[in-house]
Amino acid sequence: MIGLEEGSSSARMSRYENGVHEPPFLWVKRIADALGMPAAYFYCDDDRLAKIMLIYSALPEKKRKSLYAYTTGLIGTE
Repeated sequence: MIGLEEGSSSARMSRYENGVHEPPFLWVKRIADALGMPAAYFYCDDDRLAKIMLIYSALPEKKRKSLYAYTTGLIGTE
């Protein structure tokens, strides 16, 4: 689905999952697109932030704007 050769895809994905190698961003983007999630999710070191990213990515644009306005209001920016 993301363009990896079938013969080597399992081993490559295993190396990525186990932290042996880090995939190039292009591959992360392709994996994220195939899974329907934002690429930034894979770089989160905080589970709560990762969950927020998933929620945000599932929202329609109007609700994203509302969420942005609410959160910037919480910290007093913009």
